[in-house]
This record gives sequence, C-alpha cells and structure tokens, in this order.
Amino acid sequence: MSIFTEQEAKAILDKVIALSKADECTATLAGSVDGNIRFALNNVSTSGIVSNAELAVQVAFGKRVGTASINEFDDASLERVVRRAEDLAKLAPENPEFMPAIGKQQYRSSPTFSESTAAITPEFRAQVAADSITPCRGNGLIAAGFLEDGNGFVAIANSNGNFGYQKTTNFNYTCTVRTEDGRGSGWVGRNLANAADFKADQDIEIAKRKATESAEAKALEPGKYTVILEPAAAAGLISFMMNFFSARSADEGRSFLSKKGGGNKLGEQVYDSKVNLFADPWHPDAAVLPWDGEGMPRERIAIIEDGKVANLDYSRYWAQKQGKTAKASAGNLLMSGGTKSIAELVRGTEKGILVTRTWYIRMVDPQTVLLTGLTRDGTFYIENGQIKHPVKNFRFNESPVIMLNNIDELGKPVRVAGDESSFVMMIPPMKLRDFTFTSLSDAV
Repeated sequence: MSIFTEQEAKAILDKVIALSKADECTATLAGSVDGNIRFALNNVSTSGIVSNAELAVQVAFGKRVGTASINEFDDASLERVVRRAEDLAKLAPENPEFMPAIGKQQYRSSPTFSESTAAITPEFRAQVAADSITPCRGNGLIAAGFLEDGNGFVAIANSNGNFGYQKTTNFNYTCTVRTEDGRGSGWVGRNLANAADFKADQDIEIAKRKATESAEAKALEPGKYTVILEPAAAAGLISFMMNFFSARSADEGRSFLSKKGGGNKLGEQVYDSKVNLFADPWHPDAAVLPWDGEGMPRERIAIIEDGKVANLDYSRYWAQKQGKTAKASAGNLLMSGGTKSIAELVRGTEKGILVTRTWYIRMVDPQTVLLTGLTRDGTFYIENGQIKHPVKNFRFNESPVIMLNNIDELGKPVRVAGDESSFVMMIPPMKLRDFTFTSLSDAV
C-alpha cells in the first residue's frame, strides 16, 4: 500500500516523533501510484505502474543534523530509521546555519487533487498512445511520446506539534512527430491539473501540422528578430532566470539582482511594466502544496509587479541574518498576460519568427543571465501576419532579463511544466522585439 489516508499517515508520523530522543525531529511521509506509457516509431515501447511510499526522518542534537529514510512502516522499521538518523546526527559536524524546526502551523488546503486524473487506467494510457500514433501511421509521419500521471499524498510532522496532509495528482504528456525522411519535426505538450481536459486526438494535429510544414526549412541570416515565443519556449528561459531570485545571492553580489556597492534591487524597475509574475498555491489551474520544503505556509505573493522586483526569496537563515521576515518559497510561477492566442499574435506581426520550443539552454553569464540554447520542433518565418515558410533552427544568445524589457505583446497564459517535475508554470506566448539569434543549426 502506497496511498495512506490522513489518519493512517498521522499515526505513523506520531509514532516516529514519539520514538525520537533527539532535541527535535521532523518527518515527511509521501507515497504515490505513478503510471506511464511510452511510444516511439509509431509503436508502444514501454508502459508500467510504480507504487511506492517513503518516510524521511530528520533529527537534530543542537546544531548537529542527521537524516535517514525507509519504505517499511512496521514498528521495528520505524524505530530503526529514527535511530539511524540519530546516529548520523551525533557524527555530523555542527551546521553554522542551522535553523530549528518551525512551530505549529495552519495550512489552507489547495486543489492539488483531481478525481479524473486519479482514476486513470492502463486502458486510458493505451488510448492516448493510439490517438497519438494512428493519425501518423501510414501518413509519412512518425510519433514518439510519453504520458506520465500520478496519484499520491504528502504528510509532514515535527516535534513542535506541526502537521500537514495533502492529496495530489499530476499529468504530463509530450509528443514529437517527425517526417519519415527526418527533415520535419513538430511537438506538442500538455501539463494539466485535470485529465478530463485532455484530448490527445486533437493535440496530435498540432504536432503533425508542424512536422509537415517544417520539412522544407530555408536558411535565414542570424541576427536580431521580432519573435513569438510559444509558452513552452518562453518557460525554459524564464524558469532559468528565477534561479537568481535568492536574496542571499543578490546580497552577496552573485546575481543580476545585486546592486553595485552591496544590497539588492528589491523594489527597483528591472523589467518592462507589462511584466507581472506571482506565486499562488491556490490557483485553480496550477495549484501546489500549501507549504514549502521547510513546512512554511505558502501564500499568494507578487514576485515582479509592473516590472518592479516585488519580492526575493529569503531563506529562514538569511532572513534572520538580514533582519527580514522569512516567507515560504514559491511552488509555482504564474505570469499575467493578455487574451490573444498564438495565431492572433501571428496575424498581428509584420515580420518575425515563430518559435515552438527552446532546448539545451546553458548559462553564459550569471551576472546578466545571458543564456544560450537552440530552437527546435518547428521554427517559422512570419510575413504580413502569415506563416510564410519554415526556417532552419537557430542558436540564440539572449538574457530573459533583456527579453522581458523588449515585450511588444503578451498572449493568454497556459499551464506548462517547469524545470522540476513538481514545479508548475502559467506562461503566456510572447511577442518580443530584438531577440538575438547568433548562428544556424542543421538539427530539426
């Protein structure tokens, strides 16, 4: 059994806390039933279901910390994992940045559980594969994709009386369609809160069309172009940038948000006034756990407001050191936008390039968040509001900070997967000016 009710989870965690002889004890119990199906070359290659539950125990003697984990929950196993954590703590050096376990908290439940997603069966997964493969087979196209879904729970407790329990589900689908001669490639991805909203037979048409229409790609000179980044393309750059929103890295001079002479750019205008980024654990389309990794209660919080840096991420240690109030780290990233679709943004573009995806993104300069990467799976030239022809893929050198200062228009935000499986983003398609392409790529 890998899915425990709230009562069952609390009974296990209460036993763990009672068993500990350390100064403090924190325990996390999580379990899930995860399903998947993978297909390639127009055939299913693997499928399966993984069921697992794990208990992690962290204890502290003063500033000495030890952690151990186990996936057995009888009384003897529970005592064994607690003693192992305590033994490790006694051997550990003192942590100069140690923070004690938080006190008892109140958590407002967030809508992280979907009945339709939890009810997914092997037959459902097989139908998704069939709906992706059948339209490609016999039509000169080859589909390869992956569907993963999960149904689980997370429970936390500590020796200061804190306790939280939350049920979760997840759903993520991606599919790449290539022409048989390998000259055209299209892609579609869906990260959803509710599996009932998913229609593979409709989404596959997007990937098919891009694969077919990208086959006769023409070379275009590298340079600065107006671009329309689809949400998946923009998400890769923006999620990279968010790694630098630590107040500590800014205060210590290691971030683009560092100020010359010390301090950070909190409250300063860093982006175009159209840029609004926030986190909200209760967002109906992108809900996340109502607590962070330390058990701190999450809240709706502005990160960038009208282009100004509204909040930085203060760890509990750094907040105490700097005399600030610690807040929970964000679990999602939501960006405001407009109402237009990608097609509508294209129709309003005189000349530009449509980018389906960005990938292989790497850091060039952390002080400016200058990134390099490649386009893929459908890159098209726009003229007079129409897709004129596909173009060869580009390597780009661009900073998302500069990118978000060159906004012409934002479309309607959609949910996309972030850089971690548990991280959710809502990102709009973006029409940007002066996006820098540095060279061509022969890859499709």
